[in-house]
Amino acid sequence: MIRLTVRQLRTQALSALVVLAVVAIAVAITGPHLAYLYDTTVAACKAPLDCTSVSRHFVGNYSLLQVGLGALVLVVPVLVGTFLGAPLIARELEAGTYRLVWTQSVTRTRWLTVKVGVVGIASSAAGGLLSLMVTWWFTPIDKVNMNGFSPAVFDERGIIPIGYTAFALALGLTAGLLLRRTVPALAATLVIFVAVWVGGTYWLRPNLVPPATSALVLTSSSSMGFAPSSAGMRFTADAPNIPNALVVSSRIVDTAGHTPTDQELHQFLANACPSVVNPAAPPSGVSRGPADQFAFQDCIAQLSGKFHLSVTYQPAGRYWAFQWSETAIFLGLAAMLVTFCFWWIRRRIN
Repeated sequence: MIRLTVRQLRTQALSALVVLAVVAIAVAITGPHLAYLYDTTVAACKAPLDCTSVSRHFVGNYSLLQVGLGALVLVVPVLVGTFLGAPLIARELEAGTYRLVWTQSVTRTRWLTVKVGVVGIASSAAGGLLSLMVTWWFTPIDKVNMNGFSPAVFDERGIIPIGYTAFALALGLTAGLLLRRTVPALAATLVIFVAVWVGGTYWLRPNLVPPATSALVLTSSSSMGFAPSSAGMRFTADAPNIPNALVVSSRIVDTAGHTPTDQELHQFLANACPSVVNPAAPPSGVSRGPADQFAFQDCIAQLSGKFHLSVTYQPAGRYWAFQWSETAIFLGLAAMLVTFCFWWIRRRIN
């Protein structure tokens, strides 16, 4: 039975081996050079050099390879679920070949165990190996970007691709078993996996454990400015960039922790810095000069005396706890789906 399963999947297995070999060669050739560039440029950069420009230039190296490797890690679970998991059972149910196997002294449980075991171990190992290579290759770039909790980065590194791959495979098996048609099972697997992935990334992860809360000065915001509103001119401040953290929310509050309304904020601005809220138009052909910048900075200083940013976030120190937790969740979902498949095939398939 094992030999039969391997023969049925030899084309997919050979394709996976070729892809892994190509990725291994690419990272083996470029990875040491990338690490060397980091050590000789970013790590060695000291004042009076412009280290920000040095870092930005370094991150631009191998840009196409960065996109390709990152996309490959994200796509592998989808490919496993749709082109391995979904057809694995649906194809035999659709063609009726499963009846021949079950009359050859092969029980339903053994038939499904071999299929799930061979494909599950092979695909999870492939996903884990790919993630290991990509994580190692991106290490210097991640040191510069410091965005480990960014959705794309988090999902492309560490051990979580193993959980995604196992879940996608089990989801494909379940879809194929229930729908008994290959094409509908492919579509269902793709849609459901993407929906679960998006929900896990943007709903589960920020709330997996209660986030931490910090009070930060307004100038820590990644972008500040003034914008018109129904109540007049209002001040806006984007979420701050906290290295390797996942910022859940950010809001402007006063010293008592209350969020001011647009009208209250406009009234404060009108009293504290009217030249910024209601600037006089410069003469024709004359651009705004340094005085406008000084007025803006003075306004920010006065705002900072009364308001600050209240930020909720998942700290960088929780990175591996989240990796293990989310991987365990997806492995648990995969185990539940596989268990359901065993029950269904023993009770409902004739």
